[in-house]
Amino acid sequence: MSRLVVVSNRVALPGQPQTGGLATGLRAALTERGGMWFGWSGKVTREPSGRLHEQREGDITFVTMDLDRADHDAYYTGFANGSLWPLLHFRLDLVDYDRSKREGYARVNALFADKLAPLLKDSDTVWIHDYHLIPLASLLRERGVGCRIGFFLHTPMPSADLIVALPDHQRIFSTLYAYDLIGFHTRRDVERYQAYVRLFAGGKVLGPDLIESPDGRRVRTGDFPISIDTGLIAQQARAAANKAPVRALRESLRGRELAIGVDRLDYSKGLPERFNGFERYLQRHKAQRGSLTFLQIAPVSRGEVAEYRLLRGQLEQIAGHVNGTYAEADWTPIRYVNQNYTHATLTGFYRMARVGLVTPLRDGMNLVAKEYVAAQDPEDPGVLVLSILAGAADELSQALIVNPHDLDGVADAIATAATMPKAERIERWRAMFAHLQKHDISEWRQRYLEALEQG
Repeated sequence: MSRLVVVSNRVALPGQPQTGGLATGLRAALTERGGMWFGWSGKVTREPSGRLHEQREGDITFVTMDLDRADHDAYYTGFANGSLWPLLHFRLDLVDYDRSKREGYARVNALFADKLAPLLKDSDTVWIHDYHLIPLASLLRERGVGCRIGFFLHTPMPSADLIVALPDHQRIFSTLYAYDLIGFHTRRDVERYQAYVRLFAGGKVLGPDLIESPDGRRVRTGDFPISIDTGLIAQQARAAANKAPVRALRESLRGRELAIGVDRLDYSKGLPERFNGFERYLQRHKAQRGSLTFLQIAPVSRGEVAEYRLLRGQLEQIAGHVNGTYAEADWTPIRYVNQNYTHATLTGFYRMARVGLVTPLRDGMNLVAKEYVAAQDPEDPGVLVLSILAGAADELSQALIVNPHDLDGVADAIATAATMPKAERIERWRAMFAHLQKHDISEWRQRYLEALEQG
């Protein structure tokens, strides 16, 4: 079995809590076969970019690289999150078109390649992750790296017409031809990428999962829906019942039902629409007023970016309006919280919630939807209300599927979920949980790596 080399913008270092499904899955793969994890250290230094740090844990080597302020701001804050992130989430109105940021992105990817290439062997299997590092395989090939290299995009893939709105789009997206396998979350994402190849990138689509570059190089594509450690989350949720924050939340509800949303504070998550949808629920279903409390947990991310500051202010304004209009002396309709909770505590919150609200405007997958299902009590499960624009909707069809822009539809789904009979809740939950048991994070990474290494 070849050595596995994982490359991502951030690295889950030894001793750090493993919060997400991706970190869990990649650490498991590296533990199983030995290998290296390479990425940014998370440090912004006054010294020039490129200083490497190395740690070992068992058979895994962790190699991280520092960035200086100029490189970090151009590559990470600037192009990756200021241009590619909104583009990949269908938000052309928020794309930063500054050419210097694009140059910084190319510069840092070249630095990644300079530092990584000497550490690689031709027998390695390299797995590169996400939009921060799209050009990396092409840059490694230029430096003589000949091993198998795969890429996985964790965001949605937008339609070809949106991609071409990015200046120099071919210089970025044509570098994907250097990979051996390009993985996406859903079939729709694969087909959108293939349409771009055919219409604007000079390539050909040879089959359902085979494309050809203008110079004749053949590249495989595929849909590999990322998942969660289903068994671990179910176990965590059972154990969390006695945690102090979970007990305190339960007591504060005073017998009322709970609806919960947990999202990074990001414009792709549809939080203003969700808050407005909850207000519409209160308007349309007057008989249910006072029976359901909506808790939205939204830790601040990228707080220095203007769009995110505006979003936070917008949510505070809507929550204040709804609570001012509908609150009673002993009941507040919306509880809006920006603080972080441990993953174990969140699973306890999920288990307590009769309604899980996962209504992004656009999401590659959305693992909160899967975690909510995995955390439920099999004897008395809650109901997932899920956006059709999340990748998870392709798999969790027994959820109540909604259009997040349709406030009346969201409102009615909340009302249906809050009053759904137990027998129907159990039937829907069992089907989704069985799917997540079979298609967990281990199955995801094994299936991807088998496809990459089969050639």
